[in-house]
Amino acid sequence: MQSAAFTFSPSLPLRNPSPNYWRRPSLSLRLSAKHGNSNSDDVNSNGVSSTFFTRRSWTLPPSSSFKFRPLPPRAAESAVPESAPVENPLFKTLELGALFGLWYLFNIYFNIYNKQVLKAFHYPVTVTVVQFAVGTVLVAFMWGLNLYKRPKLSGAMLGAILPLAAVHTLGNLFTNMSLGKVAVSFTHTIKAMEPFFSVVLSAMFLGEFPTPWVVGSLVPIVGGVALASVTEASFNWAGFWSAMASNVTNQSRNVLSKKAMVNKEDSMDNITLFSIITVMSFFLLAPVAIFMEGVKFTPAYLQSAGVNVRQLYIRSLLAALCFHAYQQVSYMILQRVSPVTHSVGNCVKRVVVIVSSVIFFQTPVSPVNAFGTAIALAGVFLYSRVKRIKAKPKTA
Repeated sequence: MQSAAFTFSPSLPLRNPSPNYWRRPSLSLRLSAKHGNSNSDDVNSNGVSSTFFTRRSWTLPPSSSFKFRPLPPRAAESAVPESAPVENPLFKTLELGALFGLWYLFNIYFNIYNKQVLKAFHYPVTVTVVQFAVGTVLVAFMWGLNLYKRPKLSGAMLGAILPLAAVHTLGNLFTNMSLGKVAVSFTHTIKAMEPFFSVVLSAMFLGEFPTPWVVGSLVPIVGGVALASVTEASFNWAGFWSAMASNVTNQSRNVLSKKAMVNKEDSMDNITLFSIITVMSFFLLAPVAIFMEGVKFTPAYLQSAGVNVRQLYIRSLLAALCFHAYQQVSYMILQRVSPVTHSVGNCVKRVVVIVSSVIFFQTPVSPVNAFGTAIALAGVFLYSRVKRIKAKPKTA
């Protein structure tokens, strides 16, 4: 039986050794190869014994022609490739579909619960304050428990966000005023005119003039809303103008955000901005509600008015939770898709809300009214598609 032993030594001359190679402690290695049959426990099936790390010196017989060159650290690290995590497209699609489903579901339940509250409690300013109050508690809960990163705010940032909070407050207040006066389906049909006011306000304050394609898409929107309004069974001017005012304020918020160009820090994403606006809206509207409507949400007053206190409180809480949930999910979707895709999804959301409210509240709808609503929503869909078409620059 023959055996051969290899031992490495630092005395072996290397090819242009670099001093950096010997900064780390040298690895002591001892190999023993045996030929022939052996029953030794320290020899594996390949005839190589186990590795020992007890010696720091390497020796090799001078007659050996074996050359040993240490592997540079970077080459050693790159020798074993790390497998990068690959996102599953199917999982990504399912996640996005689930977010869209939650967005629509929260919208449906918000409009149903909110309408039930406003039918029993005719104080839209107080209802809006309650919704902002619940949102403020949710925001404080997320920031307090570090569920979401707390932003670092300066006075200049708060001053820039204040106009956005003001128009956001008015937009939600006018929407609740309209929902308290007319059917949910009619309010959302009127709110389909948001693209019209967006184009008008952008041209007036930003100098962004629409393309002929965009102007053409506004015709069915205006015509459809007019046709639906004429044939609406629950029509009244207070509900109509409140919904129109909601369109103006909501689109003013978008224009102001573009014009002000809020200087955001890294932590100021859309969800954080919405959270700050919610808190500011509560503090802006609470004194107005007390001044205009008084303190009407107490159990004593509600019992004296013949209202089921427990039912009203539960529905108000659910409406507020659904309101903030669909807003949060909407921003999460916007972070994952393009604005055009989000606009199309918003158009589909309005259709889902109108149909579900008609079914739930058994709202009478004439064929002409349904046709006008369908034309308006088709115009909104067309607007979301042609908005990305840029006008050709004029050549001299």
